[in-house]
Amino acid sequence: MITKEEIMEIVENYDRDNLSIATVCSHSSLQIFYGARQEGFRTIGICVKEPPRFYDAFPLAKPDEFIVVDSYKEIPNIVDELRANNAIIIPHGSFVEYMGGKAFAELAVPTFGNRAVLEWESDREMEREWLEGAGIEMPRVVKPQDIDGPVMVKYHGAKGGRGFFIAKNYEEFQEHIDPNEKFTIQEFIVGTRYYLHFFYSPLREGGYKLSTGILEMLSMDRRVESNADEIFRLGSPKELEEADIIPTYVVTGNVPLVARESLLPNIFNLGERVVEQSLELFGGMIGPFCLETVVTDKLEIKVFEISARIVAGTNIYLSGSPYSDLIEPDLSTGKRIAQEIKFASKIGQLDKILS
Repeated sequence: MITKEEIMEIVENYDRDNLSIATVCSHSSLQIFYGARQEGFRTIGICVKEPPRFYDAFPLAKPDEFIVVDSYKEIPNIVDELRANNAIIIPHGSFVEYMGGKAFAELAVPTFGNRAVLEWESDREMEREWLEGAGIEMPRVVKPQDIDGPVMVKYHGAKGGRGFFIAKNYEEFQEHIDPNEKFTIQEFIVGTRYYLHFFYSPLREGGYKLSTGILEMLSMDRRVESNADEIFRLGSPKELEEADIIPTYVVTGNVPLVARESLLPNIFNLGERVVEQSLELFGGMIGPFCLETVVTDKLEIKVFEISARIVAGTNIYLSGSPYSDLIEPDLSTGKRIAQEIKFASKIGQLDKILS
């Protein structure tokens, strides 16, 4: 992985008064570009083959400039062009997944956040070590031969739910597993899914204070998954099984959520513990992150995954959420990222938020 020292040498040659925000034209790019523009930054969209036409329909979120590559694997070839534009990369799920974690870790362009989190986020065994080390209650891990009830089988990396499946016994697991993919098996927790969107700032002092910096909770969402969210209109699970119709969990969209207020102390406690553990393990998880949880009928919150970057569920809140509006009206996660970069540049502490 490229070192912070190397990145800061690059930043030293930047024109701090003319920084640009750059990301791949996918996932949550509309709000990233829109938020950057709201804070006065120039924006750069990295796209494959040609600029997507849909940006013409959204002029407030259209990048000021497109850089076109033939494939995501060629992004390292535009490093000089990005640096000539004083660019700071904003990573998101598609960016990292399509480019590849190893290539992204070596990308010689200043990036918002701490790249060291990639190793801990993308490997589900390390992710569990991190979260359980923070005292987070997670669904238990199940070995294939020990499956004796519903379990969720997940592949490693950010795949938007693609390939995930539920198995109720070892035979179903064997039938659906891809032996070429690294996977983990978790007990299936019955409850309501809440995706909690946090933001950790190592720079700010006013707010929900941690050992260093502050924690903000900007919004919540629930994911719409195909075909799992509609499949049972066709019949009971047994009838679907007899018809050889299998639920799938590919994320196709998101819907907004607000939790009952009595859950907020627990929600903030979860975010706090995860951040504090990240500070101890790898120097801190900077900026936006999402705890993916299930809330049971006993009001227990179990965390089954973490996304240590902006997630697409924040797209619902381009003009703010019921929570972020209580911090600042019309505050999206994309705008909050731009604010942090702007503030760090102003106080001469870009080293605290870039890697």
